[in-house]
Amino acid sequence: MNRLDTHETQFFAHPGSPPVRWRIAAGLIPYPDAVRLMETEAQRIALGEADELVWLLEHPPLYTAGTSAKPEDLVAPDRFEVHTTGRGGEYTYHGPGQRVAYVMLDLKRRRQDVRAFVSALEAVIIDTLASMNVTGERREDRVGVWVRRPDKPPLADGSVAEDKIAAIGIRLRKWVSFHGLALNVDPDLEHFSGIVPCGVQAHGVTSLLDLGLPIAMHEADIRLREAFENVFGPTRDDRLI
Repeated sequence: MNRLDTHETQFFAHPGSPPVRWRIAAGLIPYPDAVRLMETEAQRIALGEADELVWLLEHPPLYTAGTSAKPEDLVAPDRFEVHTTGRGGEYTYHGPGQRVAYVMLDLKRRRQDVRAFVSALEAVIIDTLASMNVTGERREDRVGVWVRRPDKPPLADGSVAEDKIAAIGIRLRKWVSFHGLALNVDPDLEHFSGIVPCGVQAHGVTSLLDLGLPIAMHEADIRLREAFENVFGPTRDDRLI
């Protein structure tokens, strides 16, 4: 299935560390509410008051602007709410049908290496896709995970067209991460036309459904959790109290 060699990407916590809490939200979570919870949880994790957390959710349709966002890349500023956020990266879209995974891990318990951490998150996505016989790939000049599209017209330079299927944007505070990744399961891809996604104009955006895979969200979650555990170690079920 073209899975990555997890030995090269493993980001396990120190021996004896508790499993990562794995929480799945019901319904659509407003973006400001998600940011408030992330910041609270990240602070608790940094203080040693809580175990690490991965929070899976969907947002209502909205755009977010990362720390490198350019105003001209917001093509349709009145289409949806636009939220300025402290994560790295540029503009992206979130909405129903997209699985967002907010990853709150203490890199002091793992590796204090931001580049390796981003690579590990990419590995989770690539391994998730591989479990569905989709080949996701990294690109040195573009963060995120990409899928070759030989079924589309080639690019101007003659190379094979590529579409982005997952975005990554993180922030660290006291070496605890928050924000995370977004995998396109079956969102409305037309909504990406209101921005230049991640500042990349030469390539498109795709989803599992667009690739001919009508995967239910709960199935995508199962595969995502398996891939996460291969890279970051064990998880345990958690719920918001």
